[in-house]
Amino acid sequence: MRVIAAMSGGVDSAVAAARAVDEGHDVTGVHLALSRNPRSYRSGARGCCSIEDAGDARRAADVLGIPFYVWDMSEEFADEVVDDFVAEYTAGRTPNPCLRCNEKIKFAAVLDRALALGFDGVVTGHYAQLRAAHDGTVEMHRAIDHGKDQSYVLGVLTQEQLAHSLFPLGGTDKTSVRAEAEQRGLQVAQKPDSHDICFVADGDNAGWLRDKLGPKQGAIVDEDGETLREHDGAYAFTIGQRRGLRLGVPADDGKPRFVLDIEPVSGTVTVGPREHLRVDALDGIKPLWSGRVPGGRLDCTVQLRAHGDEHAASVEVDESEVRVELRDPAYGIAPGQACVIYDGTRVVGSATIAQTRRVTV
Repeated sequence: MRVIAAMSGGVDSAVAAARAVDEGHDVTGVHLALSRNPRSYRSGARGCCSIEDAGDARRAADVLGIPFYVWDMSEEFADEVVDDFVAEYTAGRTPNPCLRCNEKIKFAAVLDRALALGFDGVVTGHYAQLRAAHDGTVEMHRAIDHGKDQSYVLGVLTQEQLAHSLFPLGGTDKTSVRAEAEQRGLQVAQKPDSHDICFVADGDNAGWLRDKLGPKQGAIVDEDGETLREHDGAYAFTIGQRRGLRLGVPADDGKPRFVLDIEPVSGTVTVGPREHLRVDALDGIKPLWSGRVPGGRLDCTVQLRAHGDEHAASVEVDESEVRVELRDPAYGIAPGQACVIYDGTRVVGSATIAQTRRVTV
């Protein structure tokens, strides 16, 4: 197969490309330039889109002896990921930009361009497994290394996209990947993993949003509506947040308070006890299915955060939404996050959380 290897400049994508070469594929390395001004994105090893990363990707391609190109995807990235991130926070929701990037950039724009250029698919360093089902479809399963499993952020992929994807690392743990990189002479073998949001240069999400949106005063209130203090922007808060509230006056019971609700129009942030974050049901919109569209009610598990726990659930599906009843409660779940549905280790699909329902205590 003629394949594009998406090379971020990290150890995972470099080893994935190397394994694709070993398997006999005709591999071309591609690094995605995602910033209109590369110096405005993170430098160093904390992100995944820095100038240094492009150089690391090129050196890895040289070691592997494969062609290497840089594709400018900055316009698509700004429109589909950055602008969406700002809009979601403005609406009082909590987006996952990495999931959005996988959906719209790495497995839509990149794959579309690769197929248009005559390639057969795209190789990435994601930790997930692909298996052929009895009916000829491609199933996506959790990675062997559950600590590195990335099936949650890949839960937006459709059957057409999975059929043109290769994830060579899904059956390997991260320690083995680093050891293999050392053996292959790849300089990125011990490069730290990327963290945080790549387009927020200093990791200060609230400060970045404040620069984009400007201050917008509102109130932090308790559940009785009593104002505890003013704030400069509701976008600095997320559902379930405890740290950084700076309330000064403790709750009557002396227990910590958490963000329970964000009202984007007035900017009102409501805080209260952790037990009021409990969620036992949620509604999801814009469902995306990894294979056949399920019908009726599913007994399954769901994951509600990128590194969150699985929850036993019952899911009812119709054309435009899913309704999820959790058999064990979740806490601090916010609209805008993704609900990814699993049947054992297999990804069934995903939906965007529109609203949650809490147990009355």
